[in-house]
Amino acid sequence: MNIGNEYLKFVIERFKSVKSLGDKTINQLSEEEIHWSYNTESNSIAVIVKHISGNMISRWTDFLTSDGEKENRNRDDEFIDDISSKSELTIVWEKSWKVLIDTLADLNEQDLLKYIHIRGERHLVLEAIERQMAHYAYHVGQMVYIGKQVKDNKWQSLSIPKGKSEEYLKQMLDKHQNINKA
Repeated sequence: MNIGNEYLKFVIERFKSVKSLGDKTINQLSEEEIHWSYNTESNSIAVIVKHISGNMISRWTDFLTSDGEKENRNRDDEFIDDISSKSELTIVWEKSWKVLIDTLADLNEQDLLKYIHIRGERHLVLEAIERQMAHYAYHVGQMVYIGKQVKDNKWQSLSIPKGKSEEYLKQMLDKHQNINKA
């Protein structure tokens, strides 16, 4: 077993899991709800998606060969809510995740111990991956929280529904017991 290659497979799946939470949140919301924000200092889901996308395109394009903060990125513009529709939001979202996943899929074990730069600061590739995982999980968590606020009792849980922990545990134990017997 090669630990570097196993890590890359694992981290790609973990990023896809984070993306899935965002997908499921966006899918529950209407055109209007993607633009809802609590107050003027808060970001809407449309703004968060625009920011994550700008970050991903900048960080993961030419990942090993250029600074992760690209000159053409306008970070301040990412916080202007000008995404016109849910379909545009989905296009922006999918494009940036494709760049991330494709870049990770092209890496190999030796790449993990190379150095890259973000805003001139040197990072091991391994460190940069973990930094971005934390960043994207943080923002997707915000998206889920906003979705729950907007949908209230119409929110469809993305994890174990309240009051269903014991039932879920039994299902998982039964499932894995049957898999382990095979």
